[in-house]
Amino acid sequence: MDIDNLAINTIRIISAEAIQRAKSGHPGLPMGSAPMAYTLWSRHLKQNPNNSKWEDRDRFVLSAGHGSMLLYSLLNIFGYKDVTMDEIKNFRQFGSKTPGHPEYGHTDGIETTTGPLGQGICNAVGMAIAETYLANKFNKPNYNIIDHYTYAIAGDGCLMEGVSGEASSLAGTLGLGKLIVLYDSNNISIEGNTDIAFRENVALRYEAYGWQVLHVEDGTNVAKIDAAIKEAKADKNRPSIIVVKNIIGYGCPAKQGKSAAHGEPLGEENLKAAKEALNWNYEPFTIPEEVKAFAEEFKLKAQNEEDKWNRMFEEYKKEYPDLAKEWAVWFSDKMSVDLLKNEDFWKFEKPMATRQSSGIIINRLAKLVPNLIGGSADLAPSNKTHMDDRGDFSAEDRSGSNMHFGVREHAMAAIANGMYLHGGLKVFVATFFVFSDYMKGAMRLSAIMKLPIVYVLTHDSIGVGEDGPTHEPIEQLAALRSIPNMTVFRPADSNETAAAWYSALSSKKGPTALVLTRQTLPLYENSDKNALKGGYILKDSKNKENPDVILMASGSEVELIFNAAKELEKENIDARVVSVPSFEIFEEQSEEYKASVLPKKVRARVAVEAASPFGWHKYVGLDGEIVAMESFGASGKAEVLFKEFGFTVENVVKKAKKVLQNL
Repeated sequence: MDIDNLAINTIRIISAEAIQRAKSGHPGLPMGSAPMAYTLWSRHLKQNPNNSKWEDRDRFVLSAGHGSMLLYSLLNIFGYKDVTMDEIKNFRQFGSKTPGHPEYGHTDGIETTTGPLGQGICNAVGMAIAETYLANKFNKPNYNIIDHYTYAIAGDGCLMEGVSGEASSLAGTLGLGKLIVLYDSNNISIEGNTDIAFRENVALRYEAYGWQVLHVEDGTNVAKIDAAIKEAKADKNRPSIIVVKNIIGYGCPAKQGKSAAHGEPLGEENLKAAKEALNWNYEPFTIPEEVKAFAEEFKLKAQNEEDKWNRMFEEYKKEYPDLAKEWAVWFSDKMSVDLLKNEDFWKFEKPMATRQSSGIIINRLAKLVPNLIGGSADLAPSNKTHMDDRGDFSAEDRSGSNMHFGVREHAMAAIANGMYLHGGLKVFVATFFVFSDYMKGAMRLSAIMKLPIVYVLTHDSIGVGEDGPTHEPIEQLAALRSIPNMTVFRPADSNETAAAWYSALSSKKGPTALVLTRQTLPLYENSDKNALKGGYILKDSKNKENPDVILMASGSEVELIFNAAKELEKENIDARVVSVPSFEIFEEQSEEYKASVLPKKVRARVAVEAASPFGWHKYVGLDGEIVAMESFGASGKAEVLFKEFGFTVENVVKKAKKVLQNL
């Protein structure tokens, strides 16, 4: 048996053995896709197992993340130290380096968390965008320090998901010639043959997207797979998809080509039969010595490749020292400027909508943070996210920092994940807040991976007005606040908006959702950097130790409680006004600080927010009142809607009195 076939069968059997031992998993993809994955890794993928973070490595994404044992087998064979044979034996077990789906940051060599189908191919589009943008920035004659490909393996399920179509359409429009997708076309999904739900001609669809489409009719033919990848790499102007006809569960006589191979162990008897069919005569979990020797030779070549790049980069630093210094900042977590001490960043002079103040901040940041890149789902004029004098990224101009994602919210968020994961960029994306529903899957993955993506979400309440209930977010604040690692920041004025942006760009925890108004808001004297604590006293009571009532709100409703406090004062009711722009950040503060803002002994509390009341109960307690939305909104002028739904000073005053009377 030649080394190629031996290595391919090693991947197949090790994968099947690990899944059988775990008594769960997906053997079909690893066994069917092993030849194309091995061909890519052994003959094309530029990587270094000794340094998985090398900036100029090729990126590999297993979009069909359920086939994770394919990736773990590759990582083990090619020498990534995290994935030992003991870890493979521990597949899918708590605490192992080989969880059920690949997890970024958990296992060395994994570029992104995949599993929800379609997300990985979108991440790959983002990585390819980042490669192209950074190459334009840093490459110089004789110094292609950014020059690599992004590869993804996707299956039928990935290409059924609409989000992959959104991202692929954009990739074709942008002419991402260094993006290559290997399509595991085996015509099988969980429920059976794909004919039951997926009869389209994928190749013609991708041609329509503007991709180069290549075909390999025999997925076991290494030479033809190799030739197809070479042909894909040769086209610098179009992304490529290689349609590889594979047989799911290849090598297992009873299950190959059947849906039964997809998502369950082969079974001991079928595993034994697969070993016989593949002429495999080794002890369980054995890597043949010939494969080990091949892998050691591969590692030496891989290290030499990076060493060659490192020597080039040393010369680059001498010839282009300023660019080299920028490189160091771009590829670190550092900010190029201390925003906390930058007075201009925090300076505002008049009331305005927080979407407008955010737009001003974005343009201030554009001058201070050179690797800031982002855009909107065809809403930049409304979201106020266009960066002046920074150009538009396109197939014709790779230098632009303004991304145009089109009306593709879900793909936009998933692509942003890939752009950040590539390294070198600080990324933001934007849409109307209500359409965060479309982005939820990708936003959740941002949070799982703890990626500091900035989500600019405007038109944040019934203040949207005439567009009506379809465009008026009600439940979205509660939904985003419920996501672990997600920080939601709903500022009450321009100063708090600056704090929100500072917090987002400084985050080490994960993504931040900036929830912003369409309507004009006041500019408060006491807001400023205090908002960085998530909740603070905007206007204190006369009795600082024991106010009669605490009024709290976020965003536009802070104006209501601010004015309600003045009315209550006329009736000798001593009210404290608390702005709570971020639950998550407030909860991170010390118990002493939180008690200083919301003293436990003060049970008279009213919370106001033009959204679902869900979440506020922990701050108002059993005795408090919440003025919130208990239904969807309606179409009408914003001022009319606020009145109709109870968001008036009079109603807040009424609720405060009611709380006091009931104590």
